[in-house]
Amino acid sequence: MLIQNNSKLVVIGDSISDFERARPVGEGLFEAIGKSYIALIDSFLKTTYPESRIRVVNMGTSGDTVRDIKNRWNTDVLDLKPDWVAVLIGINDVWRQFDSPLITESHVYLDEYEKTLNSLVKDTAPKVTGLVLMTPFFMEPNKQDPMRAKMDEYGDVVKKIVNQNHLICVDLQAAFDSYLQHYYSASITWDRIHPNPVGHMIIAKAFLNSVGFEWNKMGE
Repeated sequence: MLIQNNSKLVVIGDSISDFERARPVGEGLFEAIGKSYIALIDSFLKTTYPESRIRVVNMGTSGDTVRDIKNRWNTDVLDLKPDWVAVLIGINDVWRQFDSPLITESHVYLDEYEKTLNSLVKDTAPKVTGLVLMTPFFMEPNKQDPMRAKMDEYGDVVKKIVNQNHLICVDLQAAFDSYLQHYYSASITWDRIHPNPVGHMIIAKAFLNSVGFEWNKMGE
């Protein structure tokens, strides 16, 4: 696995990551890490690689856009001195353009999204061992749906930044698209954005695959 023993993994994002995590830092006892895919990642790492002693921290904040995580990046990422950083951001950047079309000051358009995310990557990559970017997603299989089409544009920006900076990419839209070949989206989400436990498992599995998690090590 790519994440080395005794590493600290900080995951930052929006409500998909947040899911009732503790403040100011999402780690510790009594579900302080929250109930999202991050808790699943932490559980898989602890049960499958107990010797690794990998520390997982949830710094998701509901409602955040890339503009918001930029404003808290120093305190919520760099000041925590992570070895690895994972980022899932972009859903609200797109969503606000559709659910709040007249409140344009809350919109983060594609050029700002790319510029801001790229700047965070450029600043952070030299300071950490590994940086993982996860694509935003919309659990809608119809690629002609306006919000799905826009979300794909933002996902393409993530892939572009990953390729330019030699990072790790987790294509969550592809992971959900694969699932939606067999089930309707309402089976895992009420709004095509916030996943139920099955949806969080899809995210956790995609992330762990991207860092070389050895599933056949389970049960050893």
